[in-house]
Amino acid sequence: MDVLSLVGIASIFTAGLTIAFGSIGPALGQGRAVAQALSSIAQQPDEANNITRTLFVGLAMIESTAIYCFVVTMILIFANPFWNYFLQQ
Repeated sequence: MDVLSLVGIASIFTAGLTIAFGSIGPALGQGRAVAQALSSIAQQPDEANNITRTLFVGLAMIESTAIYCFVVTMILIFANPFWNYFLQQ
């Protein structure tokens, strides 16, 4: 097995781990945030607008983590910087 094959295998394996852990964490965080927001709205219905607005900002921040992991995965699969280095050698 040559070095280029090993780089390909390592890239695909790392991309799989990145997207796996990068989607599980934000999914759990979003579920917890929504559950807490619903609990807060049930306790103080008058503050529903403020809680909802803050919830959506928080969900956008949590989702950005998953998007960053997706971008890293796409870079590892399609635009891997190590390919050119090992092709030149």
